Amino acid sequence: MIDPLGGPAYWLPFLVALVAGYLAGSIPFGLLFARASGAGDIRKIGSGNIGATNVLRTGRKGLAAATLVADIAKGWLPTFAAWHWLGPDVAVATGLGTVLGHCFPIWLRFRGGKGVATAAGVILALTPVVLPIVLAVFIVLVWATRYVSLGSCIAALAAPVTAWLIGHVQAAELYALLALVIVVLHRANIVRLLKGEESKLSFAAKSS
Repeated sequence: MIDPLGGPAYWLPFLVALVAGYLAGSIPFGLLFARASGAGDIRKIGSGNIGATNVLRTGRKGLAAATLVADIAKGWLPTFAAWHWLGPDVAVATGLGTVLGHCFPIWLRFRGGKGVATAAGVILALTPVVLPIVLAVFIVLVWATRYVSLGSCIAALAAPVTAWLIGHVQAAELYALLALVIVVLHRANIVRLLKGEESKLSFAAKSS
């Protein structure tokens, strides 16, 4: 009898890639950096999110920048390594795992970040040409509206469309799934946006 899933020899590499990506993505750099710097538990500040935007609320821009770079890297490095050594199919599973790990880390009772920076790292690994377009959408929207959440959601939705338009169909399918995760995790922000109650990003330097 033929196994419709192809047997373990077929699906096991994808499962391993998904789990490995998840473990890499679940490293809570924002939380670790904040604690190491003496900023305390980032989950008790602002939105309680472990991502760079909430780390920025501590007032430490360098710490937020380090968190941003680390969160992008944990999406990019495992996905790029999988693509380089094991091919695009396994890389897609790895990339999905990294974002799920960041958003739902087992170490933090599945309460992590919203996946935007880590998803950007995945896009950089799989389709570098897509990232500048997505980043431009994010920057323009945040600059125009000062709503990081709005920029994040629209940029996430722009990723699968852009990838599909330039012929990266498999990547577009992954980005559509990642966009769904990101938008769902921003549902509270979306409600506040509709009510006009969402916090705006301030570009003004704080006086000492």
